[in-house]
Amino acid sequence: MGALTDHRKRCLTDFRLPPSSLSSPPEKKARLPPQASSHSAASSTASSIKTATSPPNVTFPPRPSTLTRPVHAPQRIIRVFGLGTSSTTKSRPSSTAEMGNFFSHCLRRKQDDKLALEEYKKLVEELCASPGEATKVSPAPQKASSPVVSDLTILTKRDEEILASSHVLNWKVENARKVYLESVPVREGWFSVQKEPVYKELYQQTKTRDSRLNELAFETKLAQQTVTGCRFVAEELQKSLQRPKKDLEGLLRSLSDDDENEISLALHRSNSHNVLVSHQPSNIEITGKVLQCLNPGAWLNDEVINLYLELLKEREKRVPKKFLKCHFFNTFFYKKLTSGTQDYDFKAVRRWTTQRKLGYALIDCDKIFVPVHKEIHWCLAVINVKDNSFQYLDSLGGMDNFVLTVLARYFKDEMRDKSAMEIDTTSWKKESIDKLPLQKNGWDCGMFMLKYTDFYSRGLEFSFSQEHMPYFRKRTALEILRLKAE
Repeated sequence: MGALTDHRKRCLTDFRLPPSSLSSPPEKKARLPPQASSHSAASSTASSIKTATSPPNVTFPPRPSTLTRPVHAPQRIIRVFGLGTSSTTKSRPSSTAEMGNFFSHCLRRKQDDKLALEEYKKLVEELCASPGEATKVSPAPQKASSPVVSDLTILTKRDEEILASSHVLNWKVENARKVYLESVPVREGWFSVQKEPVYKELYQQTKTRDSRLNELAFETKLAQQTVTGCRFVAEELQKSLQRPKKDLEGLLRSLSDDDENEISLALHRSNSHNVLVSHQPSNIEITGKVLQCLNPGAWLNDEVINLYLELLKEREKRVPKKFLKCHFFNTFFYKKLTSGTQDYDFKAVRRWTTQRKLGYALIDCDKIFVPVHKEIHWCLAVINVKDNSFQYLDSLGGMDNFVLTVLARYFKDEMRDKSAMEIDTTSWKKESIDKLPLQKNGWDCGMFMLKYTDFYSRGLEFSFSQEHMPYFRKRTALEILRLKAE
């Protein structure tokens, strides 16, 4: 605030003096001016004031005496818009009425103090210029006869001659409606012409969504089927977890020394023509020569397979709660069924399953086992009545749809003939078994077929492999010799 200056009262200068009577704005006073120079400046200012034309009744106070040395004191210098110096003057109100607005007064002050033209243009452009409108502002031309600056004049852009000599603001609007319409954004929908009725337009819009609705309906149906399948799998897993685990140690129990001696005597030391065992219900006799097929590396024959299947049937009758209700066809059934001219002859086996002979109907069984012999290879076909499926078990991993088709036709005819029922077997599944134990040599196919039947009739999963076959050969021989399947 403070500036270095001499201790004196500042003289007043009339801002209404014409520009011709004032010289250029005084330069800024030196920081430490000598007394002589300050005195001379004061005298020159006083002389200039005397010569200027001033309004009547204006008196100036006497100039005080200066001090012997300069002192620091606050200055009342107007710094707004770059006005004022160390030797400012005080304006007195004019006796004449002054007209105009804020900009006209600023313009008078600017012209009185000789403000630079470029600075004033910048000032007016910052305060008054509107976007997109180029305006040129400059002080209005002064009249030599009058010390007072005239008011701003509003001109149109058409007055080119006046605009060339005057720098004024142009706020005139020629067409207010046009300016308003240009300022308001136009929406395309306001002026659209309706060519068709509204209901037709809405109907066309809904038709475009039909394809999407069909897709959503298909996705919904697929999701429902997926959920149903997941629930079924979860229920099956829950049942499998709740199902009691069977004791498999009884199926693979070790043989005692007496068992080993009995088996060895029957297979190696007995006379091949001697009858070792005879099964009265099936009229099957087992000689030493027939039993030798249970030695390692030998193929199983029909007598051994059929007798073992008869023992499995008797085991079920002996302990019905422990085993599934099954029916076991012998090895001649499938040959007889496919012996006709068209590889199918139901009449040839029609009497095999009478109620008098069996004591039950096939429809009451859970599973029906059918041994299938293919020249030198044994396989097993199963009619799974409980699950409505036909299954094919091959120890070589094969699949024969013809066998399952023949059995489907037979079961349909059997139900019509014995139970007076019409069963559509075409909807039943025809499948092979996953994770089926397979043979790794060329002679254990018959033994695999018997163990498939044994485990399936117990309701157990297959938990054996090729390495168990020597044990199963000995155990099968022992069960045949004792005419009892365990």
